[in-house]
Amino acid sequence: MFSISIMMFILIIITSVVMMLASILSKKSLTDREKCSPFECGFDPKSSSRLPFSLRFFLITIIFLIFDVEIALILPMILIITISNIFMWTFTSIIFIIILIIGLYHEWNQGMLNWSN
Repeated sequence: MFSISIMMFILIIITSVVMMLASILSKKSLTDREKCSPFECGFDPKSSSRLPFSLRFFLITIIFLIFDVEIALILPMILIITISNIFMWTFTSIIFIIILIIGLYHEWNQGMLNWSN
């Protein structure tokens, strides 16, 4: 019991010393050349980070994500056709496809699929 506490104490001291050395040696100047240069994408790091973006990009991304998940749900339906009741499989597939078509119609009706106004 006593040797475990001594080992824990030694490990705490070693980690504290290593952390202090790392913080002392990693101090950088405030006018670092890399921090003052623009990023790879060309944005100036000293300007406002709250740049406006088109909401259309966000909506198209969300629509793509939804349809991607739907594809991931449809693919296993093909695999279970041989081991399931054909009536229940057909009923479930038709209901699922109808829900997808209603969602697509709603997005089309709201104008989310039109890229330009």
